Amino acid sequence: MMLLQEISKPLKIGHTRTCDCRPKHINCLTAKEWMQSQIAIWEFYYEKRDIRDKNVHPAVFPISLPTKCIKLFTHQGELVIDPFVGSGTTLVAAQDLGRNAVGFDLKAEYVDHANSRVLSNENGSSQLAIHDEAKNIHDYFDDETVSLCVTSPPYANLLNRKRKNKSKRGDLREDEHFLKVQQYSKDPRDLGTMEVNEYADTLGDIFKGILPILKPRGHCVINITDYWWEGKRVPIHIDVVEALQKVGYELRNTIIWDRRNIVNKVGIFGWPSNYITLTTTFEYLLHFWKPD
Repeated sequence: MMLLQEISKPLKIGHTRTCDCRPKHINCLTAKEWMQSQIAIWEFYYEKRDIRDKNVHPAVFPISLPTKCIKLFTHQGELVIDPFVGSGTTLVAAQDLGRNAVGFDLKAEYVDHANSRVLSNENGSSQLAIHDEAKNIHDYFDDETVSLCVTSPPYANLLNRKRKNKSKRGDLREDEHFLKVQQYSKDPRDLGTMEVNEYADTLGDIFKGILPILKPRGHCVINITDYWWEGKRVPIHIDVVEALQKVGYELRNTIIWDRRNIVNKVGIFGWPSNYITLTTTFEYLLHFWKPD
């Protein structure tokens, strides 16, 4: 593990364009590629490099998700951060695309694993995971140097209960994770231990600290989902929007991650008397920017 005292602050890491794009362009995409991304329903596929083992990390997104966000909102050579880096997927995507990237996590095991995934690099960019809490991110960067923050924070206390696998067909529910609590940690600073109100306030404080290091019109994409808790739906994406708007971000786009292609053999919910949609079939990608 890389210890905090070994890291100079602010970090000496690249954050300027290395491409030949015109100054007003926000990315390196062609017009055709841009048009393909304007549809607000996105679908992603996992590849062999993706982490799917819940024993490594209980909740991951595919490399293709941060890849698309990085292509849309940065140029080659610019700087990306992930405040909740987890297994390091954002770092892998940034390395593939020649972007510099830094991720943060409270859990040392996740930081070690994330760094192990980006050991080799031949395109001149740098990627690094740091063992520190997200509220300290501002200390590591000069103001207005980050082009994109892309992340999937814990979904409040969603995982802070025994896993019952209700989204799976009945005969498949009792797998190795059945009735286990697969929480990220028991650290009280961990967003995954918090009730929704505390979660929203804490998330707002974290992103308030990130706002000064974003470039003007720098982008922020947060992957989040609503969930059920004690028989009631928790619309946490609304809490996230309100928390970020309160501290100065502007909501630009709401994108739906259509997950139907990776959800199969599901159970029947609520039939025949209580209609309940299968929330595992989609998640939100909330796109904000820092106003001028």
